[in-house]
Amino acid sequence: MKQLPMAVQGMVSVMVLTGVSTAHAVSKDVSAIFRPDPSKPNENTFLNTTPVSGYCALYPAVCEREKMFSIQLPIAFESTGPIQANHGDSRQGAMFDVPATWRLAQVIHTDTGETEIVQVRVSGIGSRYRLPVSVISLVGGGVDLTTAHNRLWSGSSFKYAPSPCQSTHFGTMNEYIYNFFWKTPTEGVCAKKAAYLIPSIAYHYLDFAYELRTPNPLKMSSGQYRGSVSYGVGPGQDFDMGDVMLPNDSVITLNFKLDVEHTLKVEVPPGGNRVELVPPEGWQAWLNSGRKPARLFRDQRFHISASSRFKMAIECQHTSGNTCAIAETGTGHAVPVDVSVTLPDGLTDSSGQPANRRRLLRDGSGTELFQPGFYVDRRPGTLHFEVARSSVEEMLDSGAKAYTGNVTVIWDSEV
Repeated sequence: MKQLPMAVQGMVSVMVLTGVSTAHAVSKDVSAIFRPDPSKPNENTFLNTTPVSGYCALYPAVCEREKMFSIQLPIAFESTGPIQANHGDSRQGAMFDVPATWRLAQVIHTDTGETEIVQVRVSGIGSRYRLPVSVISLVGGGVDLTTAHNRLWSGSSFKYAPSPCQSTHFGTMNEYIYNFFWKTPTEGVCAKKAAYLIPSIAYHYLDFAYELRTPNPLKMSSGQYRGSVSYGVGPGQDFDMGDVMLPNDSVITLNFKLDVEHTLKVEVPPGGNRVELVPPEGWQAWLNSGRKPARLFRDQRFHISASSRFKMAIECQHTSGNTCAIAETGTGHAVPVDVSVTLPDGLTDSSGQPANRRRLLRDGSGTELFQPGFYVDRRPGTLHFEVARSSVEEMLDSGAKAYTGNVTVIWDSEV
């Protein structure tokens, strides 16, 4: 951050100039979306959906490679007077100092009020300067346009960025204008010194590239998050073009809109919703040996796709304390059924532990939060249903022929 007489981050400052009307703020929406991609389960990042304008619209491959996005804003700068030849103070000429360090912005879920942090930094700056007369007339005749623009700025045109800015080697021109774009890897003043007297100069627009650091979408709730960050524009502000070049707008506000579209899908194979509890060796072994089964059980496989947090619980037709039960229709005799779940790798609880035969209870205790470490795409898991030995003995001693009951297993993304 620059050392300024008054803070500008998060504030709207109004600059009043003699003969210039009060400037207004310029707003721009920056949007991104997370939608899990089964073909890329490990790429759990937001996709920037902001319409591209400016430099990246001309060179999309370059910007994609360098993870840059650019925005062109209708903010113009006019010089308040001439730029002197060989001026000793960079603030009296063509200089650029932009917010290249990371700036934090809070985004808030529009329904739940949950908050996350987005980080943004300006990674490039450019514009089109326009001269009042032909550049050749400023530097003297007998030279071509490239040479003339080079001579105007102490032997190096705007195609070549001054340190700490870096060149993109983008530069197009005619006698009156020059289009340029520089990268800003670090924050600092990038200044060009005029070698000739320039009566006046204007920048037609503000073109800047930005980088985003978005939060981990796997830990966010489905829905939209919104927030904003504001930058001051003008001398001593975030976008500082020196004391000579004054803008027609004093504030840039970026409005962030992050959409999270999670997947939580559970697939049970055909017939899997009907669970028959049997002894480990089957009923025939008991009939042949007369030995009572140690337990009744059934492991039911399922497939889960999950990019979001979720919790689990059960609902019961017949209850037995904090769990479900199955009952004999005629007598009403009931025995408890223990229900547990084993989740695939990639899904852990709030302490990072895997779910291996994790007990499912009616009040949801112990299964209040599961979260993916990456997008889990149709991975297998298991529901375990079991009646313990003591309950099996009760069932057999009762002489009942069938015990039934409905157990509903709930996966709930509203955590």
